[in-house]
Amino acid sequence: MKLTDRLLTIANLVTKGKRVADIGTDHGYIPVYLLNKGHVDFAILADVNKGPLENARNEVRHNNLTDKVNLRLGSGIEVLNENEVDEVIIAGMGGILISELLEAKKSVAHNLDKLILQPMQAQDELRKYLLNNGYEILDEVLVKEDFRIYEIIVAKYISKNTSVEDEIYYEVGKKLIENKDPLLNEFIDKKIFMYNSILKKLEGKIGEEIDKKIKISTDKISKLEKLKN
Repeated sequence: MKLTDRLLTIANLVTKGKRVADIGTDHGYIPVYLLNKGHVDFAILADVNKGPLENARNEVRHNNLTDKVNLRLGSGIEVLNENEVDEVIIAGMGGILISELLEAKKSVAHNLDKLILQPMQAQDELRKYLLNNGYEILDEVLVKEDFRIYEIIVAKYISKNTSVEDEIYYEVGKKLIENKDPLLNEFIDKKIFMYNSILKKLEGKIGEEIDKKIKISTDKISKLEKLKN
């Protein structure tokens, strides 16, 4: 089985030999890949919808892995029991939804060795939730696929809130800067382009709210430029 670059990057962040759960598993490609490689011995595949879970079941059967998996229908990590797995993958959902799934069953989320999270949008809101709710961001990785750059966040609950000196680090994770991620400058440039597009749309308009939006976008561009290597 050949995974896409995004899925392969997520899979490579799973620790060898750990029990893993893939939440919102869809076709179950990541856990099936990990099991076939012998990277993990057991996986829970969960999805809130019956259709995707049946797709995963078919993939598991096709790869003769039925005895190594447990398929569960339900919402988020609510399908898991405390200490049942070591690491959890939640990929392909919005950042706010991921936050809500973690909040819904803290007894599970707080006892994991690692969370591997790949938000599709509201990545800044997810970082804010994690750092303000006792999680440490252990690592971050960028991966490019089909002209889009995806953000993958690795986190663990440590029962200690972390502050950032500037809110720009909710948009561009500190670990990306520390690691000098190869895609960092391109990632930042995309954000600068977005804020410049906002400024262009506001040209010629007047009003207090317009002035506020212009200031926010201008400040963001300035801060983002400073983050580039």
